Order: sequence, then C-alpha cells, then structure tokens
Amino acid sequence: MRDNLSAILLLLFVTFSLLIFVTGEQTTQNKDTTTPELCVPHSPKINCSYLPLEFLECQGLTDHQGNNTAREDAGHGCVKFGGQRFEDVEITKVYCTVLQGIECCGEREFLRDGFPCIKYSGHYFVTTLIYSVLLGFLGMDRFCLGHTGTAVGKLLTLGGVGIWWVVDIVLLITGSLTPEDGSNWNPYV
Repeated sequence: MRDNLSAILLLLFVTFSLLIFVTGEQTTQNKDTTTPELCVPHSPKINCSYLPLEFLECQGLTDHQGNNTAREDAGHGCVKFGGQRFEDVEITKVYCTVLQGIECCGEREFLRDGFPCIKYSGHYFVTTLIYSVLLGFLGMDRFCLGHTGTAVGKLLTLGGVGIWWVVDIVLLITGSLTPEDGSNWNPYV
C-alpha cells in the first residue's frame, strides 16, 4: 500500500514536471521581464499597444519648434502647436509605458498615435473678449494675449481713436487674434 502511494506520487510529480517542461510555463520567480512576451492569438492577454490610456503612462509632446527634419528623424513630435479648426491641428505619436502590475503581451514601451499637438497657457476666449469690449481702447486685450508692442501702441493712441478697438473685437471673434505664444484657448471660462 505504501509502495503504491509513493509510486503514484512519483508518477504525478513526473507527469506535472513534463507538462510544465512541454508547455514552457515558468514560475513567476524565474520569469524574465526584460524580453517581451509573445502574443498568442487566443490567449487571455492582449497586446500592450491595445491597452486604453488608463493603463499607460505617456510622455509629453515633443516640440521640434518648426523643424520638419527633426520630426522626420525622430518619427514623432510636433512641428507646430494649435490651430483653430480640426483640420489645422497636427496629430502625433508619443512614447507610452504600461503601468506596473498590468499583464499584457508584447513590448511594454511603444509609440502610440493619436495625440493632438495642442498646448494651453491660461488664455480664455470669453475673458479676453470681455477685456476687449470693456478695456480694448487701452490695449488690455493685447496685453493679456502677449502682444506687448502693439498693446503699447493701442494704449498711446487710445485704441486708434476707436477704430483699432473695434477691429480687434472683430479679429477676436473671427479667430484672427490669438495668443502670442501659439497656444490654444482654454476650453472653459
């Protein structure tokens, strides 16, 4: 009886050892995390590049400051920021890394596409429009947007005797007068 039990235990041990050897499963202590895990089509793990943004930590946008050659060499980044219409906004890639504790297969650091080249610097359209209507003859709207040189000229001429004041209100409404640093309007008042 005792020999039969030890023979069965030995047989189970050998069977499980062979099963682990054949399937290639490793214990978590011996698993190598430097090489990416290959994606098996019908496995429960998805490719890391398919994860939603909540499971990723992405770097900021790279500003190439108008240099198209630098963007082509890097393969990602922004040449210009902003744009008033959807068609004007440039879309780029950024490097994203999968957060610790998230199981997925494939590379854990990769370039992800679909990030708009938009930056905000604290300029609100409605606030600037109110400044332009109420204090535009003193150049307050242009001071707020960072157009200091023309703001001083507008202040000294009292809004170009009212003409420049009205023209700036029209330019603001049509989207022709924007922040000096090229940033976009903040979306909320």
